Amino acid sequence: MEKRISSEILQSYPCYDKRKVDDLLAAEADADTRKIVVLDDDPTGIQTVHDVSVYTDWSLESIGRGFEEKNKLFFILTNSRGFTKEQTAKAHWEIGKRVDQTAKEKELKYLIVSRGDSTLRGHYPLETEVLKEVQEEQNPWKVDGEILCPFFSEGGRFTIDNVHYVQYGSELVPAGETEFAGDKTFGYHSSNLCGYIEEKTKGRFRADSVVRISLEDLRGMKLDKITEQLLAVKGFQKIIVNAVDEYDIKVFCIALYRAMGKGKHYIFRTAAAFVKALGNISNKPLLTRDEMITAAGRTAGIVVIGSHTEKTTMQLEELKKTVGLQFVEMNSDLVLVAGGLEREAERIRTVCENAVREGKTVVVYTKRRLLSIENDTKEAALLRSLKISEAVMSLVEKLEVTPGFIVSKGGITSSDIGTKALRVKCAQVLGQIRPGVPVWRIGDESKFPQLPYVIFPGNVGEVTTLREAVELLMIY
Repeated sequence: MEKRISSEILQSYPCYDKRKVDDLLAAEADADTRKIVVLDDDPTGIQTVHDVSVYTDWSLESIGRGFEEKNKLFFILTNSRGFTKEQTAKAHWEIGKRVDQTAKEKELKYLIVSRGDSTLRGHYPLETEVLKEVQEEQNPWKVDGEILCPFFSEGGRFTIDNVHYVQYGSELVPAGETEFAGDKTFGYHSSNLCGYIEEKTKGRFRADSVVRISLEDLRGMKLDKITEQLLAVKGFQKIIVNAVDEYDIKVFCIALYRAMGKGKHYIFRTAAAFVKALGNISNKPLLTRDEMITAAGRTAGIVVIGSHTEKTTMQLEELKKTVGLQFVEMNSDLVLVAGGLEREAERIRTVCENAVREGKTVVVYTKRRLLSIENDTKEAALLRSLKISEAVMSLVEKLEVTPGFIVSKGGITSSDIGTKALRVKCAQVLGQIRPGVPVWRIGDESKFPQLPYVIFPGNVGEVTTLREAVELLMIY
């Protein structure tokens, strides 16, 4: 079993010549004409980027618009973390075929990145295996390798000596020992990514067959060696990337572009930091209130908290210290009562409308204690969570007042509110209100055109981060 280690190790590695790395990556990225299509299994994957588009469906029209953009990449929100296995397979088969069809029509090459959770939850390896099958069916080439890179510094996720860690204060805890590994739907045991791959593929890809990109080689700028490692893979072999800093990913992407330039094909299962590096997207300062809220007179907002992670609950308790907020608990246990959740959502919607009319920001949150049912199954638990999310979504969908902003906490909750309640088809990512916390400017086709929509992942931030974000948006 892997041991917990001090976070001081993050500062122990040699530094990069950052200008040199940036110049090398820019040269490789600019020379590569592939369109990067990022499939996001919940809305939080845009938490490192800015000024890119997010499409909330995968129609040929939306995919075509994405390919026509000048940007190197665009996102398609699948929300597949809230899907059953069957729904996930169907969606990824459709997306894979439509992306390939669109690329051929426009005579462009493409890459597909499966953006997954930085704490290793989600439909892995199902999603990337479906994408591999559909690409190989449509093309004469084979997918040589699959690259896994769950590093995400803004959320305190680091990979060291092939072990993935989650930071808690001054300690790095192996991911397999965290609450995330105990997820009822997507749980796992191994913190070592090689073992995680063997576990999740049920032994089809053994731990000792995994190619490891080491921190020592990355910090040593051993680009030729890393490129050779990538060129040697075949048969959908797995590659894991160790990383504790965004420049580790940038160096890896330089070698990756060189390997792809020599004809190799890869599929990617990564967290958000990898997307930023692969797309060579620049840094941007945290957003100000004026950059987010542009409509005069809109002061009060709505905060919706669906995530049940321990971090979210702690952040909610801290938020309760903010003066001037109104808090409303949704009795999510009513999911067991026919019609109960619908009536509860209607009650809360009335409270929200009255609060916003009075200029008061309201915080709606589901019960913090997870419902426990005897002889429960993963599928049943997932379906219940979807019903609860549906009820939360409906109270926003039926709002008859326009808030100044909406903050949504939790992946499934954020997706349902964005796509169903707000009816967003395409949004622009403004940037981040806090590290790892993205903001959409929702399109004119939506329920509240141009509204700032803050997508706050359930597992991101310090105890005070949610409070800081909400207070920034409020006017006292």
